[in-house]
Amino acid sequence: MEAVDKQVELRIGTCSWNYPSWEGLVYHTHDRAEYLAEYAARYDSVEVDRWFWSLFEDPAKVRMPELGDVRNYRDAVPNTFRFGVKAPNSVTLTHLYKKDRSDHNELLRENPHFLSSKLFAEFVDRLQPMHEILGPIVFQFEYLNKSKMASASAFREQFAAFARHLPEGFLFALETRNKNYLTKAHFEWLLEVRMIPVLISGYWMPHPAALFEEHKACLQQFPAVVIRLMGEDRGEIEKLTHKEWNRVVKPHDKELDEIAEMISELQTAGVRPFVFVNNHYEGSAPITIDKLLAKIAAIAL
Repeated sequence: MEAVDKQVELRIGTCSWNYPSWEGLVYHTHDRAEYLAEYAARYDSVEVDRWFWSLFEDPAKVRMPELGDVRNYRDAVPNTFRFGVKAPNSVTLTHLYKKDRSDHNELLRENPHFLSSKLFAEFVDRLQPMHEILGPIVFQFEYLNKSKMASASAFREQFAAFARHLPEGFLFALETRNKNYLTKAHFEWLLEVRMIPVLISGYWMPHPAALFEEHKACLQQFPAVVIRLMGEDRGEIEKLTHKEWNRVVKPHDKELDEIAEMISELQTAGVRPFVFVNNHYEGSAPITIDKLLAKIAAIAL
């Protein structure tokens, strides 16, 4: 794992940046090609989601990042910027997506690339132009029911074998969307396999601040923690916003107070927080970030 900086810093940014409705909030340009450079003048990190979507119906066709895109992203930001990147779902899906998710009789098809060290090594190699400004690379796992993974211990065993082959010099994080996995044993195991934890708000998961209070002694031992504010019901908030992400439509002020306290405690303990905010959390990620930063600043007074 990366060593902790002497000055523990907070990295906070949004989940993606390509939103024309942020014009006036973040952007002054109408040119989407200039969005990232203008974004990087305001924020010091962002989460890249697009490379997660790498596996579709045909498992023989895996989509990896285009080198030109990686270079363009790198050239648009300063050296002080950090990209959080989600690892490809071709590595993290146990089974292929169903053609019809409403068909409960459709048989699951195993993903032949699940936890493929070879495929992940290719992914990391594709990111070479931005290696020096990478933040956490996040392994995001969907909800794993018994038909996809026998148990939490079976998952830990399989992932630990994969983790032994990960390259050095990167900050790796693990997100599970099965709340039953989030036990003391889970966080202690993350320390053993040199993964940093991802705490998410949304997707029927325990609130990050509640998890922090329950497992504080363990979480304060990590060099960093990723906090993702995602929101509960994407469909509902899209109806409220009409996918215009320039105003708060579902405030989470009490939760943000708790998140701010948690971030302050993490920094005091020498743990670097990486926070990524989704538009679906309150309706506008930039406004949520402004609110959260104000709450953190008030704690420091």
